[in-house]
Amino acid sequence: MKITQVEIIPLQRKLDNPFEGGTYRIVNRYTIVTRIHTDEGITGETFGGDEDFGQDKVVKVLRDYLAPLLIGEDPRNVERIWAKMWAQKVDLGNRSIHILDLYNYGMFMQGIAALDNALWDLLGKIHGEPVARLLGGHAEKVPIIAIGGYYQAGKGQDELNEEMTYYKEIGMAGVKFKVGRKTLKEDIERVARVREIVGDDFIITCDANQAWSPQEAIEFCRQAESLNLAWIEEPVRWYDTFEGLRMVRDSTSIPVNAGQGEISAFGCRDLMLRGSVDVLNVDVTIAGGVTEWRRIAHMAQLMHVQMAHHEEPQIALHLLASVPNSLYVEIFPNYERDPMWVDLPQEQPRIADGYMYLPDKPGFGIDLNQDIIEKYRAD
Repeated sequence: MKITQVEIIPLQRKLDNPFEGGTYRIVNRYTIVTRIHTDEGITGETFGGDEDFGQDKVVKVLRDYLAPLLIGEDPRNVERIWAKMWAQKVDLGNRSIHILDLYNYGMFMQGIAALDNALWDLLGKIHGEPVARLLGGHAEKVPIIAIGGYYQAGKGQDELNEEMTYYKEIGMAGVKFKVGRKTLKEDIERVARVREIVGDDFIITCDANQAWSPQEAIEFCRQAESLNLAWIEEPVRWYDTFEGLRMVRDSTSIPVNAGQGEISAFGCRDLMLRGSVDVLNVDVTIAGGVTEWRRIAHMAQLMHVQMAHHEEPQIALHLLASVPNSLYVEIFPNYERDPMWVDLPQEQPRIADGYMYLPDKPGFGIDLNQDIIEKYRAD
């Protein structure tokens, strides 16, 4: 079997309303559809990523540098193909300054991820098995939490409480709750009032999106100790990731979650070796794809670190179901926040009683809507 063609299709969709987290504002939904065709008529297809201003750079990396490397390869040799892409040199025309080099590497790893994920979908279809089973097959379902609690104009505590009640009603096991944009006192009050509404059996995690100093994060955790948080996610600012996270972890019983900004197994290794995290939420669409995620998850198991995942449930479900050290898959139940999750797949995995269930179809088990692809393609 040989790879004969690779398609790279960027999509962009403007959101009707902006959404604000601790340190960012979302106004568009981006993603990239990747298809890998073979001479035997089997095609691997998936989507992933949400790169804003850099999407065109990721597409350039894919089309000009990485996709040509796959032509003529046997798609079953995923490790060999990954190593071939990893060894490729990419020039986006802005080298020699460290921060721009890091930007290049980020685009490079997202490119590897897009192709590697499609290869695993293809591999599942070749063998007639879901990807989760190819990776180990630990579970048939994964607990599911909603991403919510966003700051929005006109959204007060009553609307926030209604949002959380809605999540319970539609079968969510819990919520990843946005904090970090208001004062510590205000954010604690927001979370405390929601805890009263949803009860103790509803999972609440808090995500600060790197909004605080270590001292502020420690104070938030001190005040939140009684709120039964499943984790505090990305509590400290980008420049103090290793030591700042370790300081927070040493000062609270609330588990510390980070890693969605890491682009390789090496960065995740360093977070764990420094004792900075209890949970890794590395993103398979950012950090080199399924092949690299699998390395990270096995390393984490040996370090007694649990695996979460940053968004992308269409792939994350299979990854988290494949290993014993996993926690929750997460989705945006609000159609306005992520209309692509609803419209792009022809059918979503089943959600019931706090779980998302694995599709029984081969690969990632999600066929894509061609009309939506054509409507929102950005090239």
